Amino acid sequence: MAKGLEKHQERLNQLNMLGRDLARRARSRCELCGASGTALSIHEVPPVPTEPDPDQCLFLCATCSGGMEKLSRSDFNHWRNLGDALWSETPAAQVMAVRILRALEPQCDWIPPMLEHLYLEPEVEEWIARAPVN
Repeated sequence: MAKGLEKHQERLNQLNMLGRDLARRARSRCELCGASGTALSIHEVPPVPTEPDPDQCLFLCATCSGGMEKLSRSDFNHWRNLGDALWSETPAAQVMAVRILRALEPQCDWIPPMLEHLYLEPEVEEWIARAPVN
């Protein structure tokens, strides 16, 4: 087996060990859109640390996880649910929600009011700036 594949598989195994704690924190709902009754997967919020950290991971539905890769062709209505994630007690959820909304802001007139009165801790703002969504 190739060394890169072995490292990737080891990383996935480490992340899967966090699954139970993440499911408990997320109450088995997508931590961005709140979807329940759907398959959830672990997503690491960039920048990715050397060792998996539950505080830098989110439990996401397939729509949110896959949609982040295709923001420019995204279903904008799905992202309206990010309003709750903006006020989440989980900093990683706030980081991803703000990154996504800021990336989509030029295309959606409903986003500026969502972000207008948002207050984020300085550490969260710094994290957002370190690796923005494309």
